[in-house]
Amino acid sequence: MPFSSLGLSDPLLRAIADAGYSTPSPIQQQAIPAVLQGHDLLAAAQTGTGKTAGFTLPLLHRLSQHSFSHNRPVRVLILTPTRELAAQVGESVNKYGAHLIPRLKTEVVFGGVKINPQMQRLRGGVDVLVATPGRLLDLISQNAVKLDKVETLVLDEADRMLDMGFIRDIRKIIAQLPKKRQNLLFSATFSEDIRKLTTGLLVNPVKIEVAPRNTAAETVEQIAYLCNKANKTELLAHLIKSGDWQQVLVFTSTKHGANRLTEKLNKVDIKAAAIHGNKSQGARTSALAGFKAGEIRALVATDVAARGIDIALLPHVVNFELPRSPADYVHRIGRTGRAGEQGQAVSLVSHDEVGDLRQVEKLMGSAIKRDQVAGFEAALVAPPMPPEPPRPPRQPRHNKPTGKPATATTHARRNPRPKPAA
Repeated sequence: MPFSSLGLSDPLLRAIADAGYSTPSPIQQQAIPAVLQGHDLLAAAQTGTGKTAGFTLPLLHRLSQHSFSHNRPVRVLILTPTRELAAQVGESVNKYGAHLIPRLKTEVVFGGVKINPQMQRLRGGVDVLVATPGRLLDLISQNAVKLDKVETLVLDEADRMLDMGFIRDIRKIIAQLPKKRQNLLFSATFSEDIRKLTTGLLVNPVKIEVAPRNTAAETVEQIAYLCNKANKTELLAHLIKSGDWQQVLVFTSTKHGANRLTEKLNKVDIKAAAIHGNKSQGARTSALAGFKAGEIRALVATDVAARGIDIALLPHVVNFELPRSPADYVHRIGRTGRAGEQGQAVSLVSHDEVGDLRQVEKLMGSAIKRDQVAGFEAALVAPPMPPEPPRPPRQPRHNKPTGKPATATTHARRNPRPKPAA
């Protein structure tokens, strides 16, 4: 099925061709017609499935079919959990809208940078606003933007926004919107919190699930190298150099851990940069640009900062430490093996992380291959998680006598000694 069969306008088809795409992904095949028809949408989509184009293209088509009012109020609002994802979505809107006449005005706003320039850019009106929840509320409180004309609300990576504690902010923003509007919600997982959020938000939504929940793409080769914790940095450097890895995204659990690992990699002549919440927006943007350009070999990131990193042909992802949540493992390794390309996800697992590895295997329903690297063998080796034996049926409980003679203590409990009269 070509893109031309989905009902998109010629200027959008030209932009799609310019981007090098000819065939829509499964989520695009299902989402684009639904959005064009004005339906609400509830989509379960893993990272790298093409979901951004799945909502960007039909929304641009619908916006371009109507005349623009003089003051250009916000007609499409897209909420994202992180600055990086907001910037990525903004780039997609501009890329696919390049041939539209007149050009749509798009603005991206997020925290970590000065608010005044954003306020000035919003004064002239904007058709599509991409925002993180906290900064958008700041702009609303300063009367820099109004949302009373929004026609479509998009919640991108809604599960991550809830994980980051944005639920109250989201509800405050929704209260600013017209009651009659289109709502599109994208989430990698459908947790109980997501189900609660959709109640009262979505109206008869079209439901799309393009991949089973909590599974990795078949194009991702997964391997766990068992090692000692003290040797992890040396093992990572060995893998990068011996495998001639030119581009690898490395996940750490903490910001300080990301900084330390980056320093150690640079000392052994592996060009590395860290990206996390304590870094300025300029530093994060520079590091990501250098990584995409091939100037930085290893990008070391925390989970939150990595949301929105979209690199089509990223060959390697490394879990320097396993995440606290097994579902985050699926998010992490979804950064590689995109668009049908092969990718490799490597986990460096010390003995104290074996339990976490087994939780990941339990979530995914399959064992992850274990191996060791010569010279970096683990002191203790853990076998793969065995399949769980079937549980025997519960036996009904009966209050049978134990047959044991009553003890003095028992008699004392049943017949407490009377207290002496006062």
